[in-house]
Amino acid sequence: MNHAGSIKKFYFNLSVPHHIQLITVAFPLKCFILPNNLMEFMKKINRSTFLKQTFGLGSALYLMPTLGFSLPEKPRYSGQGQLWQDMVKANDQHIQQLLEKGDEANKHGGRSFGYNFAMLASAYCCADARFYEDPRVITLLDYTADKLIENQRPDGTINAGNLESPPDTAFIMEPLCAGVFILSQQSDAKLDGVKAKIKGFVLKTGEALVVGGIHTPNHRWVVCHALARINQLYPDPKYVERIDEWLSEGIYMDQDGHYPERSMNYSDVENNAFIAMGRLLDRPELYAAPRKSLEMTYYYMEPNGDLVTTDSRRQDQYSHRSIVVQYLHYRYLANYDQNGRFAKICQLIEGFPGFDRIVVEEALFHFMEDEQLRKELPVGEAVPVNFEKLFTTSSLARIRRENTTATIFGGVDWPLIIASGRSVSPNFFSYRKGKAILWYMRMSSSFFSMGHFRSHGLTKEDGKYMLYQKLEAPYYQPLPKALRKEDGDYELTPSVDGRFWSKMAFDKRPVSNVKTLESRVTIEESNGTVELLIDVSGLEGVKVTVEMCFDQGGRLKGVDKATQGEDNFFLADGQGVYEKDGDQITFGPGSKAHERISRLDGEQYSVHFGSLRTAGNHVYITGITPFTHKLTFQ
Repeated sequence: MNHAGSIKKFYFNLSVPHHIQLITVAFPLKCFILPNNLMEFMKKINRSTFLKQTFGLGSALYLMPTLGFSLPEKPRYSGQGQLWQDMVKANDQHIQQLLEKGDEANKHGGRSFGYNFAMLASAYCCADARFYEDPRVITLLDYTADKLIENQRPDGTINAGNLESPPDTAFIMEPLCAGVFILSQQSDAKLDGVKAKIKGFVLKTGEALVVGGIHTPNHRWVVCHALARINQLYPDPKYVERIDEWLSEGIYMDQDGHYPERSMNYSDVENNAFIAMGRLLDRPELYAAPRKSLEMTYYYMEPNGDLVTTDSRRQDQYSHRSIVVQYLHYRYLANYDQNGRFAKICQLIEGFPGFDRIVVEEALFHFMEDEQLRKELPVGEAVPVNFEKLFTTSSLARIRRENTTATIFGGVDWPLIIASGRSVSPNFFSYRKGKAILWYMRMSSSFFSMGHFRSHGLTKEDGKYMLYQKLEAPYYQPLPKALRKEDGDYELTPSVDGRFWSKMAFDKRPVSNVKTLESRVTIEESNGTVELLIDVSGLEGVKVTVEMCFDQGGRLKGVDKATQGEDNFFLADGQGVYEKDGDQITFGPGSKAHERISRLDGEQYSVHFGSLRTAGNHVYITGITPFTHKLTFQ
């Protein structure tokens, strides 16, 4: 053995004894060989005692640079920095909860055992963790594996959402396989039983995913993601063949950066899948879609990290989502591409609400199994905080002036069909100034109970944004003689305007007395001040209701309490003010021509007692057609 300069590197951090089986230390006159059973030896003594008592090695450490030693490396799963320390501490806290409360500590619903396995594996293998190599963790790992096996269906799936669902099962496999990978890096005979047990579960799941089907666009990539992880653990060509079969359908992304569902919820899922597949299958070309998606996502971000979801085609079009869920994707590509803009976005995210809950408490296993995440971020580059962007594919405009933002939307999917997978939100305008938030503005009328104003697109001319909708409601004439039936048994068809269905063969009837209502909203912004000109014309005498939903918890001024509802107010005239935590929005002037503020959603919702109303402080402005009104927000 060459004792001059090729000494084997070794770890002096004694929290990772599995790395040291035989260590040879070179000196000019003699060679010292540390015992083969060093693992057990080091468990019995602390670091200080070891350095003092092991063949005088403690004092010899100071000679290392001159004697050709390699400086001590950090253990594989040990880190520096506050984020790492916080993640380790949070992971330890979850393990402590599992020890004390058992399944009552689960926090991921039907996917809890997959996440628990990953977090337990992290605690056992992380040199900085309080539960490092703690035998109690092996007991919990074994229990968790048993629970997964217990819940596995004969076809290899799990009921974790939809019944015997391949994609829902695939969602569990991301954390689970990450945990299995972390354990696979640990040479510890005490883990052999758990490793064998979980291998059986994973392989059986792989059989289900190789043949199983999906429901939605993102499900394809969730299944592929899971197969890529299974293939990393237990390579088999059939996994990659199935991935390639799905990928051959093509990855759709529009010119703005939307996946087909236009959802901030599922873009997170898809970005995650493509980055994982690119990494695990060595296909960096798969990073192209996440790059474009994440570039666009920044412009959908509010100053506090909230994401605009108005143009989504899925359930999040009425909910709130945070960019924090995309942190790991930004971080991976920031490091992989040395992208300073993405690095800056990561730094911003680290200060946003929810970062502790979503990343610090959940992400240790991600950092442990992916070295790209463990790297220090590159130097951050400036990102724009003053911009105006029109996303033509979804007819959505975003305007930001430092801490003041506005969103304009006119991109619902026509014809209007109330279903998952279609964009139907009537929220055509929102506005923020710091912590003062107008979540949305809507407009509805009493025109044949046809519901909210929804624009047919969004156009921009001479610096102004324009929204437009024309409604038509006919009356029906008798059927032509040749189509009449004595028994009156006609087809069940929708009315021409789509409001209702009946056995009337509407599509074959002549129409008359057609009534129309045209609504136009013109929006102009200047240095954070926004003016909206609302014009509703056509049939006269139609009641028009403009609804503004402000955030909860703030204070309204200049408005009158409505007689119906706890959080309903009218702005009858003058200016209103919404204030929260020192920030305020001034809006107006008001108008109050009637008090119609219920059943605004229209026949399609109210017939089944549905409503799109959300929590918040609701302020109403009302008028009667012909109705023209200008509103200013500042």
